[in-house]
Amino acid sequence: MNGALNLGKVFGIQLRLHYSWFIIFALLTFALVAPYFSSWFWWVIGIVTCLLFFGSVIAHELAHSLVGRANGIPVKSITLFIFGGIAQMTKEATRPSAELKMAAAGPACSAVIGGLFMLIFHLNPGMSQPVASMVQWLASMNFALAAFNSIPGFPLDGGRVFRSVLWRFTGDYKRSTRIATQVGQGVGYTFIAGGIVIFLLQPFNLSWFNGVWIALIGWFIRNAAISSYRQAQWREALRTFTAAQVVTTNCPVVPSDVTLNQVIQQYIIPSGCRLFMVADGGRLGGILSLQNIKSVSQQNWGVTQVQEVMTPIDRLPVAHLEQEALSILEQMDESGINQVSVVSEGRVVGLIDRDDLIIFLRTRSELGI
Repeated sequence: MNGALNLGKVFGIQLRLHYSWFIIFALLTFALVAPYFSSWFWWVIGIVTCLLFFGSVIAHELAHSLVGRANGIPVKSITLFIFGGIAQMTKEATRPSAELKMAAAGPACSAVIGGLFMLIFHLNPGMSQPVASMVQWLASMNFALAAFNSIPGFPLDGGRVFRSVLWRFTGDYKRSTRIATQVGQGVGYTFIAGGIVIFLLQPFNLSWFNGVWIALIGWFIRNAAISSYRQAQWREALRTFTAAQVVTTNCPVVPSDVTLNQVIQQYIIPSGCRLFMVADGGRLGGILSLQNIKSVSQQNWGVTQVQEVMTPIDRLPVAHLEQEALSILEQMDESGINQVSVVSEGRVVGLIDRDDLIIFLRTRSELGI
């Protein structure tokens, strides 16, 4: 997810904060302190409460991530955004039991956290009213988070549990994904319809915002279901291809001592190519991608040589001609890179670029093959 700030790592998993998170943080804080707007103490309580809630969301995603990692599903990062949190997996589960455990871990964690806050509330009857309100709100929100994510619509946690059960009994991953996705879209449309009804019934009441928010959540679930299904289709399609079928062997070659401006004017603009091999005297030294070029400020393109920003060939992960294309994509995801070199008998024969893989799959999809 683009436009996010890195917050550091927990258990080796990168935590990121998307800019849209600040919107929901401000809205939640305002909603909590609105009845006591003039009290600075309530503002402090509201901010602390929201921070603790988003800490609970991180715990929810960490539960997914740690259980997934224990079951052979690497998780690269966790990002907080306007609709909650999302864990970025570098590969999908290969067994229904692994997906079931990973998916159920999040709602279970939220339910436990809600129970802990409820226990704190009942064991401390003498706590001040602002603190008591904070604890009660955190308990109810974590229970709500557990319940919402348990809805059996993909890609919600409940939808992944539903898919894993279907997968377990049918043995058909594709069909299970399709059914779970259709249910997910149905859930999304139901939320949209419910939000519109609430909005129309209370147009002059502050509760109209609840209708808008529910409709927005439905829109997000519907789009996420469609996007997740498309990605699942593409990943399954990659299982049927090898590196030999997707490798680019005719990448343009540029010398290492030319400037980035020269590359742009003489190669990129005339041909539209986005990836180049860097070689001198027939010896391959590395690759140059648009990402490499964009890492340099534009005013320095005229004085920066290719060899200063290229990715050396010995830093690129290696794939083999007979290797499954899906495993190569997973290799890119785990390493956080966009290209791999393909070798045969110890010699680099070409490159595989992430964008080329996506174009390859999209073209086949549009042709219906």
